[in-house]
Parts: sequence; structure tokens; C-alpha cells
Amino acid sequence: MIFLFDLTKTLKDLPKKSGVYIMKDDQGDIIYVGKAKSLKSRVRQYFQESAAKNLKTAQLASHIKEFEYIVTENEVEALILENNLIKENKPKYNILLKDDKTYPYIKVTVNEMFPRVFMTRRVLKDKARYFGPFTSDCKNNIEIIHKIWSLRRCFRKFPRDLNKERPCLNYHINQCKGPCNSYISEVDYNKMIEEIIDYLNGKHEHIVKELKSAMDEAADAMNFELAAELRDKISAIQTTEEKRLLENPNDDNQDIIAYAKGDNEILVQAFFIRNGKMTGREHFMLTGHGDIDAPEILTAFITQFYSEHAFIPKELVLENDINIDDKNTIINWLSDLRGSRVSIIIPKKGNKHKLIKLAKENASITLESFGEKIKRDNQRTIGATKEIQKALDILTPLSRIEAYDISNIQGYESVGSMIVFEDGKPKRNDYRKFRIKTVIGANDYASMEEILFRRFKRLLDDPDGKFGSLPDIIFVDGGKGQIGVAEKILKDMQLNIPICGMVKDDAHKTRGLLYNNKEVKLDQRGEGFKLVTRIQDEVHRFALEYHRKLRQKAQIHSVLDDIEGIGSKRRQVLLKHFGSVENIAAATVEDLKQVQGINQKFAETVYSFFHKVSKEDSL
Repeated sequence: MIFLFDLTKTLKDLPKKSGVYIMKDDQGDIIYVGKAKSLKSRVRQYFQESAAKNLKTAQLASHIKEFEYIVTENEVEALILENNLIKENKPKYNILLKDDKTYPYIKVTVNEMFPRVFMTRRVLKDKARYFGPFTSDCKNNIEIIHKIWSLRRCFRKFPRDLNKERPCLNYHINQCKGPCNSYISEVDYNKMIEEIIDYLNGKHEHIVKELKSAMDEAADAMNFELAAELRDKISAIQTTEEKRLLENPNDDNQDIIAYAKGDNEILVQAFFIRNGKMTGREHFMLTGHGDIDAPEILTAFITQFYSEHAFIPKELVLENDINIDDKNTIINWLSDLRGSRVSIIIPKKGNKHKLIKLAKENASITLESFGEKIKRDNQRTIGATKEIQKALDILTPLSRIEAYDISNIQGYESVGSMIVFEDGKPKRNDYRKFRIKTVIGANDYASMEEILFRRFKRLLDDPDGKFGSLPDIIFVDGGKGQIGVAEKILKDMQLNIPICGMVKDDAHKTRGLLYNNKEVKLDQRGEGFKLVTRIQDEVHRFALEYHRKLRQKAQIHSVLDDIEGIGSKRRQVLLKHFGSVENIAAATVEDLKQVQGINQKFAETVYSFFHKVSKEDSL
């Protein structure tokens, strides 16, 4: 075995301190990252005869040509650094968590006056309350909350915006209590928030009791409309309770984790139990090389999953123990993230053992039934984003892709579209439409500049709002001009986001990507190319769909209709002569007079209209 460095001397110089070691092959590529309580004793094991007894270690050792190491202050730091390096470099011989998912949480903004309740995928250290994760009923729970308690949904800032504007439509249709106009006191509003927090914590009994009492009083007072409304609210809460899958008398917060192994894949099944009730379940695919045992699988899953997972439960209930050498370090790390002690439990009997058996059975069924489909779907989605990432030579994963397009017909009703793909799949709830406000005619560059400015200004003004997610990359439907516009906007806003142009061939079909002034060719048979094609078709479809709706709404209309004295005949003649509204707007009076039927008076009217509008828009 030939090494690219002095192995004997390097092993001798290894410190007896905690840290991370990085194994590389003869190409200098990172093939394994590990952590150690003592770098000296741990790294030396890879080059001893005993390493050949373990198939995985033997395979790894045969490819190591050099290694590096980083000393850390303690084992927890080593654990965090190891996890970051694995996610960044995706080494061949590490166990890798393929599912790069973010889960929805319910956020209660108790850190602001008149709190709001909404779904979020980002958990911030902002003193708000977060509940979850939810894998299925997040939106349903939010809908029930707003139906029962009629909270505000606006983005007004209080006390700044108190009593400054009339209440919105939600107030008039009884879907908001109108705190903006002091129609409900802060004390009464906060009482509703306390009830909502109890509801989200699974404490429904006293809420139902109070609602029933209020319903009976309304019925006695012959206020049957109110009684029916309260009855429906009670029914909504009870229906939600009936959907809970599991009950636990201890009201625990637990994650139940088991797995099943295939030939080359490992499927981990997790049940999320909050306050004794299952809020959801999810499966995760892992990849690994060689002979991998249960402690190594569970250790890899826990360290990678919970480094991104916002909620750390009180207990992790596992089918097998994790690596003994790492156990105390991982418990201390999880406890620091949670802010209180976390326990790792391997039950042998009782209710928790039954849950583990159920998770194990689900893992086996899922792997057997859907293993191949999961792999195909992963390759088509997450695998496709990785192909694009590799082709563009971008280091960070392209989890969230935003694409933009402009649509208009002869300058009429220019619109912009924004679509979002997360992990290679369309996220339609994040699609946005833009009606161009400041651009006259078919100026796609200026229109693109407007919609990008509006989109990212919303993000900067309200990071928790509908535009609060930051993309990993931006696709624009066009070439260098569109890219230049996008780069200018992001530079002005001090945002560093990669930008690609989606270019087409002469047949108007996807050809590739334009990035850093170079056209990047993608394998037309590869999933990355197919994903770019889907994104380009989708953003174009979404823009055209919006434009078509506006045309249907307005019937036949043109900006020329707003010019006094220009009827349908003169409009048609102008458009036929100049080709577009944009060219008409750029024409001089003398140019306009050359058109049949346009005399000096009409030429001056048209010229004044466009130059007046442009002057007003520039103010």
C-alpha cells in the first residue's frame, strides 16, 4: 500500500486529544470522516492487522492514501464538526441520511403583541412557541385553531398599527376579533392564546368543557345560532382527537426509532409522539457501504437527523443501543440542544417495547413494498438536484430552487411568475404571481427586475412571512440579460444566491443552463436535465395561466385603449406598424405621423401619453 505522506511519522505525531479525522483516497477525495475521543488511538486502528477483521473497515483502509485531522476542545465539538463535514462532503464510506427534509411546525408568536398562529419550517430562537413536527395534520390543526378562536392573520405590527386602519374583511366575516381596532382587549386575546397552547399540548378537556357550558347557556337564552357555532367547534376538537393514532398515559414527548435493512439500503422508521399522542410518522433512507451494525446505523441517523431537527424530544426510544463510546457525548449534545436532559431508552418490555415492534414492522413493510419506488423517486427528485449541483460545481445542496418567468402579449398585461421546487418536487403553496406595475410595454428585463425586487424586499421586510424562505439557487427563463438583472437586484440587497439562466434551443426546448457566463451542458438522459425541463415548463405554464386569466377578465384590452381618441382601428394600425406597445412608446411625434390615419394631433396625443406616464413612474 503506497501512501501520499509519511504514514509512520504522521501516526506517531497524532495527539491524544479529541477531534475529527478525514480520510482521503489517491485522488484527494474525502472518503470517510470520523470523530475520536483520542485521535492517536482511534486513527491508528485503521492501519493495524485487526482492521481486516471488519469488512467495512478493511474496504475503507484499502483506499486510504492520506488523512488529515482537526483537534477540538471536547467530544461534543467533535460530534458537531464530524456531522457538518459529512453533510458537506458526503463521503463514500460514511452512512448518509438521504432524506433532506424539513418538517412543518406550528408557530405561536407569543413574542409579539396579539400573537399569530401559522405554519413554519424554520424554528428560530425568537422566544416564540413551536409545536411539532407534524407530518400530516399541520394545516388541519391551524384551520381548526382559526375556526375556533378567530385569531388575526395579518402582518400588522403592534402597538404601532393600533387603531390606524379599519379592520379587514376577516373581522367582518367573524374570522378575526379585530385587535387592530381594540375590539378585543389584550388580556382576553391572550386568554385565547393560552387555550390554543393547551390545545396544541393535547389538553383539550377543559376547553371542551367550557365550550359545552357556553353552548348550553346560548341554548337556554334561545341564541340557537351561537349554540350551533359552539357545537361545531366542540365537534372539530373531538374529531381531531379521534384522529390521534396512539395514546400514552404518561404524556411523554418521544421519538420511537427502528429500522429495516435491504441489500444496499437502510430504511429508518420514526414515530413522533408529543404529549402522549402520535402527531405523525416518517421514514428515512440511509446509504452505507460494507457490513454496518445496528449501533452504527442508529448513531449515524441520530447525529445527522437531530442536527437539522428543530424539536428534540425528552426521550429517544430505540430498538438497539447506539455506539457505547459515543453515547454520553450524544446525550450531552442533545440535552444542550433541548435545554433539558434527554434520555436514550432501549426497552425490553412494556408499552415502549410494543411501539418499537410496531415501528420495526412498519419499517420492514415500507422497505419491502416501496423500497424501489423510494429509490426511484429520490433519484428523480433529490438525486436530480445533486446532478445539477455537481454540474454547476456548487458546494451547498440545492434544496430550494426558485424559478421566474415573464409573460405578456404585445406589452399588454405583463405578469411575472415565481415557482418553487423543494428537494426536486414542486411546492405549489409557495408559488407567487406578480402583476407588473411599473413597466410599460414588453420590457422583459425591467419586468424581471421589478418582480425580483418585490420578492426579496418582502423577504427582508418580513423574514417570517410568505416570502420568508431564502432559495439556494435562482433560475430565470432567459439568458445573460435576465441573469444580469437578477444579479443587480441581489447585489443591491446584499444577498449572495447563485443565479442560472434556463436556455432553449431553436425548437424552443430546454437546452441547458447558463451559469457564470458559461453554458453548462447537462446529460439529456439524466434526471438533472429532466428536472430543469420540468421547472422551465412549469414556470412558463404558471405565467401563461395567470396571463390568460387576466385576459379573460379584461376581454380585449390594450394600454392604447387608455389614450383618448385611439379606438380599435387606430390601435390595430399602430400595432401593425410598430410591432409592439414598447416600440410605440419609444416613437417620436414624427415617427407616429408616418402611420396611416395618425395626424399631427393624434401623434402628439400618443407621444404625450407615454411620456407623461413614464415621468410619473419615475417619481
